[in-house]
Amino acid sequence: MSTRLSTGGRLLNKGKQVRFAFNGKQFHGFEGDTLASALLANDQMLVGRSFKYHRPRGIVASGAEEPNAILGLGLGGKFEPNQRATTTELFEGLNCSSQNHWPSLEFDIGAVNNKLARFFPAGFYYKTFMAPRAAWKHVFEPIVRQSAGLGRVPKDRDADRYEHYYAFFDVAVIGGGVAGLQAALAAAEAGAKVLLMEQTAHWGGRAPVDGGSIDGGSAEDYVTRTLAKLEALDNVTLRTRMMGAGVYDHGYLLGYERLTDHTPDQDGPRHRLWRIRADQIVTATGAIERPLSFAGNDIPGVMLAGAMRDYIVNYGVSTGDRVVVVTNNDDAYRTALVLKQNGLDVPVLLDARPEGGGALAEEARAAGIRVENGKAISKVKGGKRVTGVAICTQAGEGATLEEIACDAVAMSGGWSPVVHLWSHCGGKLTWDEAQAHFRPDPSRPPLGAEGQGFVKVAGAANGEFDLGAILKDATDAGLSAVTAAGLKPKSKAEAPTGETLAEANPAAVWLMPQGAGPELRMKAFLDYQNDVKVSDVMLAAQEGYESVEHTKRYTTLGMATDQGKLSNINGLATLAHSLNVDIPQVGTTTFRPPYTPISMGAIAGEARAETFQPLRRTPMHDWHEAQNAFFEPVGHWRRPYCYPRQGESHAEAVSREINQTRAALGLLDASTLGKIIVKGPDAGKFLDMMYTNMMSSLKPGKCRYGLMCSENGFLIDDGVVARIDEDTFLCHTTTGGADRIHGHMEEWLQTEWWDWKVYTANVTEQYAQIAVVGPKAREVLEKLGGMDVSKDGLKFMEWADGELAGIPVRAYRISFSGELSYEIAVPASLGRALWDKLLEAGAEFNVMPYGTEALHVMRAEKGFIMIGDETDGTVIPQDLGLNWAISKKKEDFLGKRAQLRSHMADPNRWKLVGLETLDGAVLPDGAYVPASGNNANGQRNTQGRVTSTYHSPTLGKGIAMALVHNGPDRMGEVLEIPGTDGTIYKARICDPVFFDKDGEKQNV
Repeated sequence: MSTRLSTGGRLLNKGKQVRFAFNGKQFHGFEGDTLASALLANDQMLVGRSFKYHRPRGIVASGAEEPNAILGLGLGGKFEPNQRATTTELFEGLNCSSQNHWPSLEFDIGAVNNKLARFFPAGFYYKTFMAPRAAWKHVFEPIVRQSAGLGRVPKDRDADRYEHYYAFFDVAVIGGGVAGLQAALAAAEAGAKVLLMEQTAHWGGRAPVDGGSIDGGSAEDYVTRTLAKLEALDNVTLRTRMMGAGVYDHGYLLGYERLTDHTPDQDGPRHRLWRIRADQIVTATGAIERPLSFAGNDIPGVMLAGAMRDYIVNYGVSTGDRVVVVTNNDDAYRTALVLKQNGLDVPVLLDARPEGGGALAEEARAAGIRVENGKAISKVKGGKRVTGVAICTQAGEGATLEEIACDAVAMSGGWSPVVHLWSHCGGKLTWDEAQAHFRPDPSRPPLGAEGQGFVKVAGAANGEFDLGAILKDATDAGLSAVTAAGLKPKSKAEAPTGETLAEANPAAVWLMPQGAGPELRMKAFLDYQNDVKVSDVMLAAQEGYESVEHTKRYTTLGMATDQGKLSNINGLATLAHSLNVDIPQVGTTTFRPPYTPISMGAIAGEARAETFQPLRRTPMHDWHEAQNAFFEPVGHWRRPYCYPRQGESHAEAVSREINQTRAALGLLDASTLGKIIVKGPDAGKFLDMMYTNMMSSLKPGKCRYGLMCSENGFLIDDGVVARIDEDTFLCHTTTGGADRIHGHMEEWLQTEWWDWKVYTANVTEQYAQIAVVGPKAREVLEKLGGMDVSKDGLKFMEWADGELAGIPVRAYRISFSGELSYEIAVPASLGRALWDKLLEAGAEFNVMPYGTEALHVMRAEKGFIMIGDETDGTVIPQDLGLNWAISKKKEDFLGKRAQLRSHMADPNRWKLVGLETLDGAVLPDGAYVPASGNNANGQRNTQGRVTSTYHSPTLGKGIAMALVHNGPDRMGEVLEIPGTDGTIYKARICDPVFFDKDGEKQNV
């Protein structure tokens, strides 16, 4: 049985007992325990069930690679599913529960799948559930949906809070073992600003457990000394409980820090997501021990040898009283020796290598441990825990030579460097035949923008396992990172001297025994969580899945929550053997971030509830609220829809605002319109590609209306572009399009035209903008005084800098209403002051602010399009009669080639027209215009749709804009348009410009 030892436990505070609950049963552990070590100390060997077959599962590892001990943690708003017991620190009152079983962990109905395993091989779901067709919806799909997923979805609102943090370093070192510590010290003493992170709560990694000496002292002494040096340096930031989650382009690194998981009652954020920019990144992430593939290797009590050693040394916990050790390498001998030193029985150590091990093997024999070379486990006996093993020769087919009673098995299939972070951003791997693992290829590192590598690897992560070699490799990595970061080292660190016993090379053992037959292969597991066996991978190869990526998806190998940390190499080797090719020819699956799962809360950070999507408010927002404005959402903004007065309906308020604006003077808060600065020697060339019309020919001081299309040719935005100087343009966008269009520009700059000298900045919120509209607009500005706004002083589609009422402004002579209009831009901090001045000066003209609905009606009266109304992602400029805004001089622009496709250039498309009802009624918004006949689905054919519809107080009738099949060729034709209430509206096709077609009012 597993139990707490009187010896060991270097990480424990045995003076502080901690109570916790598992599946409602009360246990206790000590401060410093992980949940896994505490469960083992209480002989809780069974911790879960596998996904497909619901086989009993026990703890197999001691770190982030654990695939079995995946638990639901916490209650209510603190509940979170799929938490690893091996990385969860024990705390007072912890409550956890096992997953994937019913009605209980001990008695699981789902275990019937295990009895039917031969009917559920790899890819069975691709071959079943096909007939009868009706059974899928009513029988198969409900069963599959009920079975899908691990754990329970939290039902209560998350009670914790999270945050993001931005940081910049010369060198970021990931991993706090001796390699990480030494690399960080070398870089820091050379003068670099260094970040060192360690995903556990403790520094030193495996070295304090595995032994060896550094500079004549213990590894633990070295860790203490080095930490003290690092803590004394101002240029070093140290973080424990922080995982390097992902490496991305341009030295971008994500760090995942667990701040209060171990002290949930402490005030403060639970997790912090670090967004880091580092000139150089050093990954000192160590290595992961591989399991061995033999029948019954998934029975609770079968554990990685290194993990068993961790539990004894770090937590004083034994997994069993009588442990059989099986290995293909020397490292497992350390576990056998530790077991023996702590009073536990090791009846036999099975070494699959015929020649056996090196100095550690001799030490084991000297300690009285029976060592059998060339031997293997044929199968493990037991159900919910180990009861014994059957021994065979590794070179045979599994014939039992001897049976040995035991209650635990320590297995070691060798060690694989943790290459995930190296590989995230394109770092390549090479196969090390001697050590039987993939390791980073230093000649093919992840490359930065200048074509130089920006990731270094140190220690075991680089395939170095000798302690002295690890320390030298780490020192070199730290110093080379400093040089690669463009710094001149202030000093050059000397690598400490490390000594460990020499080890013999491991043997490449991918199946035990080598000639295991079908019965044994069907019980030899590769992926513990997803129940992928050796026989499954062999079946995939037999059925033609020769690509490792295809095999992964066919079998679900490596697709569990551990992402194949224990299973991938063994699976690749099994596939290579089945295909009769070398392992490098099979390759690896893709390593993707994050390295281990990170909480959804950390990803969101503080973006939740009211801060999930913060409302944007203009500088005049408080004034709008005070005037009882009715607001509507426009993107992230809240804009006044209208300003209803006492007893006035919204429709009446809109009519009043329009009439007053057209008669005298109106003000519009236009601050929400997007404003993007595009600057640089290539700015004109860039905007020529962004817009359909020519912008490079625009003169400083002038404005031009422009259309922007996607690469598919569809219209995505419009707005006025102003040229500020030879290298600078200001692009106005729609309110909802500012962030999107800025992102669109940046995407093309960064991916397609990365070498163009152009800079963009979204300055939407930096400026307030006020539209001064109506026949009295010029008079009110002249009354404020300070700049020439006369017809000749500021012509239509021009801009000028100046002052109004002593306030510095930029005035644009543009109009979206058809009236004499100026848009006045000022720094946001001066927006309210200018608004108040305009209201005061305009009082004699009965100035009246108007909202978005009045704006929309007036633009429709003028036939101006609105993005999102007249466009829907399938409309091109030609559909809207905007051919004049498409340059015939330019060789190219985004969308040009797409618009030449046959269906885009087809003259028989829906095109923009105006509609006026015969009786003056207002058409329903979005109504379709039916045509004769039905389509293939039995639905009524259509020949158009209403895009915008309003009551025009200017014209005293309903007006609408619509896209109608061949619309401009059908002027005067009357259409019948059904409403949702059964009413049939009759509307005549007309010119979409309903008011002041020649533009006389705006040109005064």
